[in-house]
Amino acid sequence: MYPLVLTEILLICILLFQTPLRKLLVKGLSLLKVGRGPVVAQTLSITMLVLFLSSLYGLLEAHRRFMDAGAINPTEQVLMAHHLLETTLLGMSLFLAFIIDRLHYYMNEISRLREDNELHRQKGKVVQATASAPTHHKERM
Repeated sequence: MYPLVLTEILLICILLFQTPLRKLLVKGLSLLKVGRGPVVAQTLSITMLVLFLSSLYGLLEAHRRFMDAGAINPTEQVLMAHHLLETTLLGMSLFLAFIIDRLHYYMNEISRLREDNELHRQKGKVVQATASAPTHHKERM
């Protein structure tokens, strides 16, 4: 799980800062979102969410046994620490994947808005040029 979290953090850093890899990463993520990619990503996310909830439930059960018994044995401590670590890693991984998805969406949206802005700017220049051109109509009396 640690390599997954570190990879996600690296991807977020690439998306946040203007690096040569950012354009390549955005194109790669866009290609992943075409075809069966979204279905695979959703299936993987739901599986990780189920594992996260299962681990969280195990953690809460261990905590409940600790509160009921008053004292905790070493085996319970190890199980509780394991569930806590597993829950934290899964939750962090899901959160970082969500951040990557949103950053990719916003990068695409900014790119689209810049293209639209440039198109409207060019149209405005054409309209302005036609409006300022002298007309050769003679007024009839």
